[in-house]
Amino acid sequence: MDNSVYKIIEVVGTSGKSWEDAAKTAVKTAGLSLRDLRIAEIVKLDMAIAGDDVIQYRARVSLSFKYVTESKAKAKKK
Repeated sequence: MDNSVYKIIEVVGTSGKSWEDAAKTAVKTAGLSLRDLRIAEIVKLDMAIAGDDVIQYRARVSLSFKYVTESKAKAKKK
């Protein structure tokens, strides 16, 4: 089994509908520019409120993704 290295970042997704949609937005959007996402962990949930209304759900998500070494990246392209 190969040794691996993972990077962990935090992103915030937003939704006018729900925390679930906010978390999905965070993961989907991060996945557009990051490869090999592994684990998503909800770190914090909050809301933006105006008067008596919730106007935005926000989900802070910790994401891990695998670093790809140059030699492995070249091998995958072949």
